Amino acid sequence: MLEAEVGVLFADRADAGRQLAVRLEHLRGRNLVVLALPRGGVPVAYEVANALNAPLDVVVIRKLGAPFNSEFAIGAIGEGVRVVDEATLRQLGITERQLADIETREHAELERRIQRFRGSVDSTTGKVSTERLDLAGRVAVIVDDGIATGSTALAACRVVRALGSSEVVLAVPVAPPGWTDRFGEAADEYVCLETPRGFFAVGQWYNDFTQTTDDEVITLLAAR
Repeated sequence: MLEAEVGVLFADRADAGRQLAVRLEHLRGRNLVVLALPRGGVPVAYEVANALNAPLDVVVIRKLGAPFNSEFAIGAIGEGVRVVDEATLRQLGITERQLADIETREHAELERRIQRFRGSVDSTTGKVSTERLDLAGRVAVIVDDGIATGSTALAACRVVRALGSSEVVLAVPVAPPGWTDRFGEAADEYVCLETPRGFFAVGQWYNDFTQTTDDEVITLLAAR
Protein backbone atom coordinates (compact mmCIF):
# COMPACT_ATOMS: atom_id res chain seq x y z
CA MET A 1 0.00 0.00 0.00
CA LEU A 2 1.11 3.50 -0.76
CA GLU A 3 0.74 6.37 1.67
CA ALA A 4 1.00 9.68 -0.10
CA GLU A 5 -0.66 13.06 -0.46
CA VAL A 6 -2.12 13.04 -3.96
CA GLY A 7 -5.02 14.37 -5.97
CA VAL A 8 -7.60 12.38 -7.90
CA LEU A 9 -6.49 8.75 -8.21
CA PHE A 10 -9.14 7.12 -10.40
CA ALA A 11 -11.17 8.22 -13.41
CA ASP A 12 -14.20 6.23 -12.24
CA ARG A 13 -15.08 2.96 -10.53
CA ALA A 14 -14.33 0.87 -13.62
CA ASP A 15 -10.85 2.37 -13.82
CA ALA A 16 -10.31 1.64 -10.12
CA GLY A 17 -11.46 -1.94 -10.65
CA ARG A 18 -9.05 -2.54 -13.49
CA GLN A 19 -6.16 -1.20 -11.41
CA LEU A 20 -7.23 -3.26 -8.41
CA ALA A 21 -7.40 -6.42 -10.53
CA VAL A 22 -3.69 -6.10 -11.31
CA ARG A 23 -2.90 -6.18 -7.58
CA LEU A 24 -5.07 -9.28 -7.17
CA GLU A 25 -3.46 -11.24 -9.98
CA HIS A 26 -1.81 -13.58 -7.46
CA LEU A 27 -5.27 -15.05 -6.76
CA ARG A 28 -5.84 -16.16 -10.34
CA GLY A 29 -6.58 -19.87 -10.68
CA ARG A 30 -7.80 -20.34 -7.13
CA ASN A 31 -11.38 -21.25 -6.19
CA LEU A 32 -12.55 -17.63 -6.08
CA VAL A 33 -15.81 -15.77 -5.68
CA VAL A 34 -15.70 -12.00 -6.08
CA LEU A 35 -18.26 -10.36 -3.80
CA ALA A 36 -19.22 -6.74 -4.32
CA LEU A 37 -20.61 -4.39 -1.72
CA PRO A 38 -23.54 -2.77 -3.54
CA ARG A 39 -24.08 -0.45 -4.97
CA GLY A 40 -20.80 1.40 -5.48
CA GLY A 41 -18.59 -1.66 -5.15
CA VAL A 42 -20.25 -3.51 -8.03
CA PRO A 43 -18.59 -1.67 -10.97
CA VAL A 44 -15.22 -2.12 -9.24
CA ALA A 45 -15.81 -5.79 -8.49
CA TYR A 46 -17.09 -6.45 -12.01
CA GLU A 47 -13.71 -5.43 -13.46
CA VAL A 48 -11.89 -7.61 -10.90
CA ALA A 49 -14.08 -10.64 -11.63
CA ASN A 50 -13.74 -10.12 -15.36
CA ALA A 51 -9.94 -9.85 -15.20
CA LEU A 52 -9.56 -12.91 -12.95
CA ASN A 53 -12.24 -14.93 -14.75
CA ALA A 54 -14.11 -15.42 -11.48
CA PRO A 55 -17.84 -15.51 -10.64
CA LEU A 56 -19.40 -12.32 -9.28
CA ASP A 57 -22.03 -11.93 -6.57
CA VAL A 58 -23.05 -9.32 -4.02
CA VAL A 59 -22.81 -9.40 -0.24
CA VAL A 60 -25.66 -7.21 0.90
CA ILE A 61 -24.99 -5.11 4.00
CA ARG A 62 -26.88 -2.18 5.49
CA LYS A 63 -25.20 0.43 7.63
CA LEU A 64 -26.90 1.30 10.93
CA GLY A 65 -26.78 5.09 11.10
CA ALA A 66 -27.06 7.18 14.26
CA PRO A 67 -30.51 8.74 14.93
CA PHE A 68 -29.15 12.28 14.58
CA ASN A 69 -27.06 11.55 11.48
CA SER A 70 -27.78 8.53 9.29
CA GLU A 71 -24.34 8.82 7.68
CA PHE A 72 -22.60 8.27 11.03
CA ALA A 73 -22.27 4.50 11.35
CA ILE A 74 -22.95 2.84 14.68
CA GLY A 75 -22.93 -0.63 13.16
CA ALA A 76 -24.17 -2.72 10.26
CA ILE A 77 -26.33 -5.73 9.46
CA GLY A 78 -25.90 -8.38 6.80
CA GLU A 79 -27.31 -11.73 5.80
CA GLY A 80 -27.48 -13.28 9.26
CA VAL A 81 -24.85 -11.04 10.86
CA ARG A 82 -25.14 -7.96 13.08
CA VAL A 83 -22.17 -5.72 13.99
CA VAL A 84 -22.73 -2.94 16.54
CA ASP A 85 -20.21 -0.55 18.09
CA GLU A 86 -21.21 -0.84 21.74
CA ALA A 87 -18.76 1.84 22.89
CA THR A 88 -20.23 4.35 20.43
CA LEU A 89 -23.77 3.47 21.51
CA ARG A 90 -22.89 4.23 25.12
CA GLN A 91 -21.01 7.39 24.22
CA LEU A 92 -23.92 8.77 22.18
CA GLY A 93 -26.58 7.61 24.62
CA ILE A 94 -28.47 5.62 21.99
CA THR A 95 -31.18 3.52 23.63
CA GLU A 96 -32.14 -0.08 22.84
CA ARG A 97 -35.48 1.19 21.49
CA GLN A 98 -33.75 3.63 19.14
CA LEU A 99 -31.40 0.91 17.94
CA ALA A 100 -34.28 -1.51 17.41
CA ASP A 101 -36.15 1.08 15.31
CA ILE A 102 -33.06 1.66 13.16
CA GLU A 103 -32.53 -2.07 12.68
CA THR A 104 -36.17 -2.65 11.72
CA ARG A 105 -35.94 0.01 9.02
CA GLU A 106 -32.63 -1.24 7.68
CA HIS A 107 -33.73 -4.90 7.71
CA ALA A 108 -36.57 -3.96 5.38
CA GLU A 109 -34.13 -2.29 2.99
CA LEU A 110 -31.72 -5.22 3.29
CA GLU A 111 -34.43 -7.66 2.17
CA ARG A 112 -35.51 -5.31 -0.62
CA ARG A 113 -31.98 -5.15 -1.98
CA ILE A 114 -31.44 -8.91 -1.77
CA GLN A 115 -34.61 -9.46 -3.78
CA ARG A 116 -33.79 -6.64 -6.19
CA PHE A 117 -30.20 -7.65 -6.91
CA ARG A 118 -30.46 -11.44 -6.73
CA GLY A 119 -34.14 -12.13 -7.18
CA SER A 120 -35.29 -14.30 -10.05
CA VAL A 121 -38.62 -16.01 -10.65
CA ASP A 122 -38.66 -19.81 -10.77
CA SER A 123 -40.48 -20.71 -13.99
CA THR A 124 -41.95 -23.85 -12.39
CA THR A 125 -43.17 -22.56 -9.03
CA GLY A 126 -43.51 -18.86 -9.80
CA LYS A 127 -41.72 -18.06 -6.54
CA VAL A 128 -38.94 -15.49 -6.23
CA SER A 129 -35.53 -17.05 -5.54
CA THR A 130 -32.66 -15.09 -4.02
CA GLU A 131 -30.12 -17.90 -4.19
CA ARG A 132 -26.54 -16.78 -3.61
CA LEU A 133 -23.34 -18.38 -4.80
CA ASP A 134 -22.06 -21.14 -2.53
CA LEU A 135 -19.06 -19.87 -0.55
CA ALA A 136 -18.19 -23.11 1.26
CA GLY A 137 -14.47 -23.78 0.96
CA ARG A 138 -13.91 -20.90 -1.47
CA VAL A 139 -11.77 -17.76 -1.37
CA ALA A 140 -14.12 -14.78 -0.97
CA VAL A 141 -12.72 -11.55 -2.41
CA ILE A 142 -14.82 -8.71 -0.99
CA VAL A 143 -14.59 -5.55 -3.09
CA ASP A 144 -15.84 -2.02 -2.47
CA ASP A 145 -15.06 1.35 -4.06
CA GLY A 146 -13.23 2.45 -0.90
CA ILE A 147 -13.21 2.38 2.89
CA ALA A 148 -14.52 5.22 5.05
CA THR A 149 -15.64 4.04 8.51
CA GLY A 150 -15.19 0.38 7.62
CA SER A 151 -18.32 -0.83 9.46
CA THR A 152 -19.97 -2.16 6.32
CA ALA A 153 -16.85 -3.94 5.10
CA LEU A 154 -16.28 -5.44 8.57
CA ALA A 155 -19.80 -6.83 8.58
CA ALA A 156 -19.25 -8.22 5.08
CA CYS A 157 -16.11 -10.06 6.20
CA ARG A 158 -18.02 -11.65 9.06
CA VAL A 159 -20.95 -12.57 6.82
CA VAL A 160 -18.85 -14.45 4.27
CA ARG A 161 -16.84 -16.16 7.01
CA ALA A 162 -20.09 -17.34 8.58
CA LEU A 163 -21.23 -18.60 5.17
CA GLY A 164 -18.29 -20.98 4.99
CA SER A 165 -15.61 -19.18 3.03
CA SER A 166 -12.19 -20.75 3.63
CA GLU A 167 -10.33 -17.47 3.12
CA VAL A 168 -11.44 -13.83 3.10
CA VAL A 169 -9.69 -11.12 1.11
CA LEU A 170 -10.83 -7.51 1.48
CA ALA A 171 -9.76 -5.41 -1.51
CA VAL A 172 -10.39 -1.71 -2.15
CA PRO A 173 -8.86 0.98 -4.35
CA VAL A 174 -8.51 3.60 -1.60
CA ALA A 175 -8.71 3.89 2.20
CA PRO A 176 -7.39 6.15 4.97
CA PRO A 177 -3.92 5.48 6.45
CA GLY A 178 -4.03 2.75 9.09
CA TRP A 179 -7.34 1.46 7.78
CA THR A 180 -6.62 -2.19 8.55
CA ASP A 181 -6.27 -1.48 12.30
CA ARG A 182 -10.03 -1.50 12.75
CA PHE A 183 -10.46 -4.93 11.11
CA GLY A 184 -8.15 -7.13 13.17
CA GLU A 185 -8.41 -10.69 11.87
CA ALA A 186 -11.76 -10.21 10.11
CA ALA A 187 -10.01 -10.90 6.79
CA ASP A 188 -7.00 -13.06 5.96
CA GLU A 189 -5.58 -10.57 3.47
CA TYR A 190 -6.04 -6.83 2.94
CA VAL A 191 -5.34 -5.18 -0.42
CA CYS A 192 -5.50 -1.44 -1.03
CA LEU A 193 -3.96 0.55 -3.87
CA GLU A 194 -3.67 3.89 -2.10
CA THR A 195 -3.87 5.22 1.48
CA PRO A 196 -3.56 8.98 0.93
CA ARG A 197 -3.12 11.56 3.65
CA GLY A 198 -5.89 14.12 3.87
CA PHE A 199 -8.54 11.43 3.44
CA PHE A 200 -12.06 12.53 4.42
CA ALA A 201 -14.31 10.75 1.89
CA VAL A 202 -14.00 8.00 -0.71
CA GLY A 203 -15.46 10.15 -3.48
CA GLN A 204 -12.73 12.77 -3.28
CA TRP A 205 -10.30 10.36 -4.98
CA TYR A 206 -12.50 9.75 -8.03
CA ASN A 207 -12.99 12.08 -10.98
CA ASP A 208 -16.42 10.53 -11.58
CA PHE A 209 -18.13 9.25 -8.43
CA THR A 210 -21.69 9.27 -9.77
CA GLN A 211 -24.03 7.15 -7.68
CA THR A 212 -24.42 3.60 -9.01
CA THR A 213 -28.06 2.69 -9.68
CA ASP A 214 -29.91 -0.55 -8.94
CA ASP A 215 -30.31 -1.14 -12.68
CA GLU A 216 -26.55 -0.83 -13.22
CA VAL A 217 -25.94 -3.36 -10.44
CA ILE A 218 -28.37 -5.86 -11.97
CA THR A 219 -26.87 -5.40 -15.45
CA LEU A 220 -23.30 -5.99 -14.25
CA LEU A 221 -24.26 -9.02 -12.17
CA ALA A 222 -26.08 -10.53 -15.16
CA ALA A 223 -23.06 -9.92 -17.40
CA ARG A 224 -20.87 -12.22 -15.25
